[in-house]
Amino acid sequence: MADYHSFDEKEVQDLIDTAANHYSADMLKSTAPGDLALHASPMKLGETCIALTVENGKVCLKLPVVDKNICLPIPSFIPNGTAAQACLKICTTLGFPTGVCVTVSALGKTVVHQCFGAC
Repeated sequence: MADYHSFDEKEVQDLIDTAANHYSADMLKSTAPGDLALHASPMKLGETCIALTVENGKVCLKLPVVDKNICLPIPSFIPNGTAAQACLKICTTLGFPTGVCVTVSALGKTVVHQCFGAC
């Protein structure tokens, strides 16, 4: 059975709060509709990272916001047991969390990047 690694809940919540505060109700009310449309595309905010190890050709993570457990494939040139790092960015639209993007690096290289939800 795979070990699912978690990101720091406090850091994730801080990223979500930062986006919500940026798009406060007052800011939304005072922004012209044409200008508001410029902000309607997802904003990727911050980055929180964890250390983990490649196991059975993959890394497995618990993803906040989308509330899913996923395993990402790691290329065979990265051997099992190799130290890796998974970094998470929160995607928000007008301050509401809508998804996450994950980047996994090992041996000084980015080996996989995938977004989940609306990013």
